Amino acid sequence: MERISILGFILAILYFITTELACNCYTHISNNVQSEQEALMDFKSGLKDPNNRLSSWKGSNYCYWQGITCEKDTGIVISIDLHNPYPRENVYENWSSMNLSGEIRPSLMKLKSLKYLDLSFNSFKGMPIPQLFGSLKNLLHLNLSGAEFSGTIPSNFGNLSNLQYLDLSSEYPSYVGFEYSNDLSIGNIEWMTSLVSLKYLGMDYVNLSSVGSQWVGLLNKLPNLTELHLDGCSLSGSIPSPSFVNFTSLLVISIKSNQFISMFPEWLLNVSSLGSIDISDNQLHGRIPLGLGELPNLQHLDLSWNFNLEGNISQLLRKSWKKIEFLSLGQNDLYGPIPSSFGNFCNLKYLDLSHNNLNGSLHEIIKGIETCSSKSPLPNLTELYLSYNQLMGNLPNWLGELKNLRRLNLFSNRLESPIPASLWTLQHLEFLFLGMNELNGSLPDSIGRLSQLQQFDVYSNHLSGSLPDSIGQLSQLQYLDVGYNQLSGSLSEQHFWKLSKLETLFMDSNSFRLNVSPNWVPPFQLNVLFMGSYHLGPAFPTWLQSQKNLQSLDFSNASISSCIPNWFWNISFHLQYLSLSHNQLQGQLPNSLNFSSPFLTHIDFSSNLFEGPIPFSIKGVDFLDLSHNKFSGPIPLSRSESLSYLILSHNQITGPIPSNIGEFLPSLYFLSISSNRITGTIPDSIGHITSLEVIDFSRNNLTGSIPSTINNCSRLIVLDLGNNNLSGMIPKSLGRLQLLQSLHLNDNKLSGELPSSFQNLSSLELLDLSYNNLLGKVPSWIGTAFINLVILNLRSNAFFGRLPDRLSNLSSLHVLDLAQNNLTGKIPVTLVELKAMAQEHNVDSLYHNGNGSSRYDERLIVNTKGQSLEYTRTLSLVVSIDLSDNNLSGELPEGITKLSSLVFLNLSMNHIIGQIPRSISMLCQLSSLDLSSNKLSGTIPSSMPSLTFLGYLNLSNNNFSGKIPFTGQMTTFTELAFAGNPNLCGTPLVTKCQDEDLDKRQSALEDKIDGSYIDQWFYLSIGLGFAVGILVPYFVLAIRRSCCDAYFDFVDKIVEWLLFRRRVTDAKNHARRQ
Repeated sequence: MERISILGFILAILYFITTELACNCYTHISNNVQSEQEALMDFKSGLKDPNNRLSSWKGSNYCYWQGITCEKDTGIVISIDLHNPYPRENVYENWSSMNLSGEIRPSLMKLKSLKYLDLSFNSFKGMPIPQLFGSLKNLLHLNLSGAEFSGTIPSNFGNLSNLQYLDLSSEYPSYVGFEYSNDLSIGNIEWMTSLVSLKYLGMDYVNLSSVGSQWVGLLNKLPNLTELHLDGCSLSGSIPSPSFVNFTSLLVISIKSNQFISMFPEWLLNVSSLGSIDISDNQLHGRIPLGLGELPNLQHLDLSWNFNLEGNISQLLRKSWKKIEFLSLGQNDLYGPIPSSFGNFCNLKYLDLSHNNLNGSLHEIIKGIETCSSKSPLPNLTELYLSYNQLMGNLPNWLGELKNLRRLNLFSNRLESPIPASLWTLQHLEFLFLGMNELNGSLPDSIGRLSQLQQFDVYSNHLSGSLPDSIGQLSQLQYLDVGYNQLSGSLSEQHFWKLSKLETLFMDSNSFRLNVSPNWVPPFQLNVLFMGSYHLGPAFPTWLQSQKNLQSLDFSNASISSCIPNWFWNISFHLQYLSLSHNQLQGQLPNSLNFSSPFLTHIDFSSNLFEGPIPFSIKGVDFLDLSHNKFSGPIPLSRSESLSYLILSHNQITGPIPSNIGEFLPSLYFLSISSNRITGTIPDSIGHITSLEVIDFSRNNLTGSIPSTINNCSRLIVLDLGNNNLSGMIPKSLGRLQLLQSLHLNDNKLSGELPSSFQNLSSLELLDLSYNNLLGKVPSWIGTAFINLVILNLRSNAFFGRLPDRLSNLSSLHVLDLAQNNLTGKIPVTLVELKAMAQEHNVDSLYHNGNGSSRYDERLIVNTKGQSLEYTRTLSLVVSIDLSDNNLSGELPEGITKLSSLVFLNLSMNHIIGQIPRSISMLCQLSSLDLSSNKLSGTIPSSMPSLTFLGYLNLSNNNFSGKIPFTGQMTTFTELAFAGNPNLCGTPLVTKCQDEDLDKRQSALEDKIDGSYIDQWFYLSIGLGFAVGILVPYFVLAIRRSCCDAYFDFVDKIVEWLLFRRRVTDAKNHARRQ
């Protein structure tokens, strides 16, 4: 009984304790539940929720609220996931409507057991990251990426020692001045070493510029780190190497879009666990380590857009690359041919080698058949980019064996041959770019089998034949470019039958003819339509009015000869690009060209038959070309802040240049009103257009002086005021235009001396002051100031004195024209130092773009071959010296024949004495030579007939003597080339040379002697040959007995064989007779 009483007492005590504990626990849990709920409700009250995402946050059962997760038994909140389900790349309205913003309330600190917090892709713009996050010590996962927090990351994040996942990335940073503008930054990175449990660190586009190079050493102390993302963090300098590599668990490292100027960090080769490396979009240089191909787990490697990484692609791709799936090495400096061994990359899905210096041809056969389980090379490849290299040769058939290929880009190489038929069997192909190569052949009907094709580009090749109508079956096609080929034929509605998704169409510069019904309505709505050099006319295409989304339209050179219909203007005012040039369009333009595109519009109506007044109002336009039409009336003027290019040349415009042009068109870069009938003076307000780079007022009837205000146009590159009636002196202020490259003041009535301020025009390449009334000596400073001068034309002025020796310093000079002045003295012997005339030159066509689209073509009148010729596009080929019609004396310098690239040479109408140098044949490019009306003497050099390019020669009115060397090229000239030389004789002159008959007899005698001499040698050679043929074998056989025996044994065998054949033949004949 006593024992039972004791046992009962013990049980009673235990029951009391258990009940008390249970009550206390219930009370504690109840208190926690209430505390958690209150904390969540307070947290919600600080948030702005426009789409009512948190509508479920009511009632007491908070564990079932959206985004909340609790422990099953206790109801304690362990997870809050309120990330925006729509990242910003989706429709903006969706993202913004689901956006949470507002403030983070301190009540969140009461959730002591919180392990998971995700507020990513919301908008807490301008708000710093709350310090309270650093107090949530049980956090394992914290994601604030894309939430638009700003300021400095709190250093108390170092308290989160249990944290395994931390993402503070800013997914969409602003981009200012070619650099990312980071709203988040980090001051001291030391706290990060306390995150000893961290596995994932994402800090993309967080400003780490203050960290310097210590980031590697500090992060190396995180032994569990598996993923590191530091894209666009403004890290710079070299990538340091840690003394000891502790990244033993690292799987992913992404540090792209920084400013590293470094060699590739080779310490990464010691991290064998690495599966992904991305250091793209930096400034890495040096060689790509071959060891990358031996990393056993590497699946993803992106080193693209570094520009200066080098390597032999053959060596790189011969490594094993066992698990590689993504390999991007584009935009670097790789070289060499692609090896056939890359077919062994059985796991490869993405390969980008574009924008390098790869050369050689693509192998006809690549490896991979034996290696890969599919028994085909590159069985998993879906994207292949080899554009912008120097690959050549044929397109290989194995491209058609890449059955999973979706994207193929071989744009801008040197590939030739027809497109292989196997390529049209790739059923998954979505993107095919073969443009800018030298492919030939035709496009087959089988192109219609590429049912998934979305973009197709064969621009600028040598494809011929017709465009197959099966292309109209490509129902997924969005982009089509067949421009700049040799395709031809008629295109019908069948060619566009199912192209309902087509948005971009380039068919320009072929020989197509569109043959559709007048009521045809295309199935597509295009954004871009280029049909230049395409027979669309004569009527303006009516089907165009169905296109409501057009942004760019090119109908240039399309054989349209009608008026523009009124409906066209309803769709055109939304365009960004419009070209109707080089047609025969007629009629008048609307009174206003007011475009409403969000981007400024480019308009080209040049080379048509438009007439009437120029539109008065022009708005929303950046580029306007109305040149080569029949527009008349005055230049209208309406204020336009946007117009940068105005080209009205080659019309019938009359009246003056508006006096307030500078105030109304302040943003012009390019202004051309040449070849019109414009009168009056150049307004001073032209100097208000300080952005001007090209002014062309040439070939009008402008009068008055050149306004000194032009010097305010400090960016001016071209100033052409030629062929007007301008007078007065050249303003000294023009010498302030230090960027000026081309100055035309020719064919005016300018007077005075050349301003000394021109010495400042060090960029000048062309100076044309011809046909004015300028005087004074040719300044010696021309030879030192104009170091880039290519053309110097001072023709037909009143310059006097001697030619300065310093002209020889003009090492780039191609054209020197000082004709029709009063120059005296000798021709400087230093002219031989004009280097550009003494060597092969390879100068591009002389033109100036201003700041962009339009171009100003240089032009120059060159007096040659007895006539005046205007050169424009071929001006760079002209190499000329013209010193004619002066008072020059002395001898013709022999050194002038060293100017081997000289094409035109005119020294006529001077007082030059002496002889033509015997070395005249060194001027092998000479096309025109005029030495007439001088005092030259002696014989015409016998070497002149070797000047095979000589098309014009004038040696008349000199004192030449002797016989004309009338052979070779000289036989193409008539007697006019030699007239006025009384002592010249021989063909083509009537005057015969005295010894001409003697020469003929002497020539006949020499021919006879030469013939006898040849006969003697002929018979002598026959005799010697016969003797050698007999004696040499004799001596050989006599000296070597073995050779003698072998020789006669061979002869015996031949004789026996012949006798045997004779007996066989006789036997057969005998048998036939019987």
